[in-house]
Amino acid sequence: MLSQRPTSVLLTFLAILFFTHPTSAIKFALQAHRYPPAKCIWNAAHPNALVIVTANVGPGPDQRVEIEIIDSSPQKNVYLHKKGINGETRLAITAHSEGEVGVCFRNYLDHDVPAHDAKTRSRIVDLDVDIGADAVDYNAIANQESLSGLETEMRKLEGIVKEIVDEMDYLKKREERFQSTNVSTNVRVQNFGWFTIIMHLRSFFKRKYLID
Repeated sequence: MLSQRPTSVLLTFLAILFFTHPTSAIKFALQAHRYPPAKCIWNAAHPNALVIVTANVGPGPDQRVEIEIIDSSPQKNVYLHKKGINGETRLAITAHSEGEVGVCFRNYLDHDVPAHDAKTRSRIVDLDVDIGADAVDYNAIANQESLSGLETEMRKLEGIVKEIVDEMDYLKKREERFQSTNVSTNVRVQNFGWFTIIMHLRSFFKRKYLID
């Protein structure tokens, strides 16, 4: 079991790491097809986490872009589905399940365009996905509650620490499942608990575009 002080130090360090690295947008070309496959961008999210999706779809003649937000749960929840996306679109959902939330795009080629022209048609998509503390509009909160600059920064830090605590709680529950499944796993999990946490959080930071 992790002692209280090292855990607090770890949380503080990780919070600072979150706080000093802004998220980055993803930019890609979305190829047009008569019957397009879905191109999905996945991000981990905990239940009840706020997810803000900002998609900016560039111009392109004879094409129609659709967006759908789903998750990886056994229920395959579909949060929303919108057609005819053009320019900047901002969407918000609340995650229902533990797992990943996927933002999926399809680019349909108009029926009056020959299918062999599809290779020359695409739309540029700029996508930004903010989850949890990153999705909160702290400027609006500051204006509403008349917070000072320092109070606003502390409110941000509080949200980030909560997100890290939730992530570590998820690791703890996953570790308990391993222990209940296989007794021989107990020793390995106990010996490599810190290694598991570090590697998982490294993957977590990569998903949030905080490290390379």
